[in-house]
Amino acid sequence: MYILFAVVSLAALGLALGFMLGAAARYFKVEDNPLVDEIEKMMPGSQCGQCGYPGCRPAAEALVAGKAPATLCPPGGRALAEQLANKLSLEIDLASVQDQVPMVARVSEATCIGCTRCLKVCPTDAIVGAPKQIHAVIADACIACGKCVEVCPTECLGMQPVKTTLRNWRWSKPEPAPAGA
Repeated sequence: MYILFAVVSLAALGLALGFMLGAAARYFKVEDNPLVDEIEKMMPGSQCGQCGYPGCRPAAEALVAGKAPATLCPPGGRALAEQLANKLSLEIDLASVQDQVPMVARVSEATCIGCTRCLKVCPTDAIVGAPKQIHAVIADACIACGKCVEVCPTECLGMQPVKTTLRNWRWSKPEPAPAGA
């Protein structure tokens, strides 16, 4: 009898609190700017911080607020800068934006001392290893932010172009036809 009373009272309490939470969610709902969501979807989504913001969402918010230029995302390159400028109706100078080849961090095993400084700053945990052991970079997880290169005391980490394999090979862009042809 006491167990039945406890089960019924807990179920009623849970149901009442659930309805109150649902009502509070509707009442205190914060409307987001749909343009921020669209801009965030256009960005790479790697949350690398190369733009100076802690992630793609804060960078999108700064773009919409006019506090950041359309060229703020290095991984996105020229293509993303053009898309952002078109979306936000901005005029941009693409002379300073360089398209980079895909890069990945590489460890020189001869000079790695296993200090683990690179492990602590890697935003995607792409570097594996243990203290006083040689580290390695998981190329598929590396977003080429370069944070590990900056903190390495022995300069054993460096950014290198991604080797072309069957898995990451892409067709090259066609060359434009000559004007007289």
